[in-house]
Amino acid sequence: MSLPPCPQCQSEYVYEDQTNLICPECGHEWNSADSSDPDAFVVRDSNGKVLEVGDQITLIKDLKVKGASQGLKIGSKTTIRRIVEGKDHELDCKFPGVGEIMVTAKFVKKA
Repeated sequence: MSLPPCPQCQSEYVYEDQTNLICPECGHEWNSADSSDPDAFVVRDSNGKVLEVGDQITLIKDLKVKGASQGLKIGSKTTIRRIVEGKDHELDCKFPGVGEIMVTAKFVKKA
């Protein structure tokens, strides 16, 4: 069985210790179950559940909307329309009465 290279230093001298993979050159340790696709972008909610496009979400906190007099209330429900990688606000949603808005995943939970 061929082990994947270290994700930090790309060393080929990786060894296995129970369920972890360890790089002796830089000391990095990672779970061997997570090494299937290290480049996969995963967005998780406040409870740690994986969010995908089309999932129903609920706000867990009142959020102020920049440039609007009214904010989003706790418990507001919506559907994820798009997930954007590389930004602070990952979830593109449309809230009734407010419109389209980008929301950070740590302020929502999967409904």
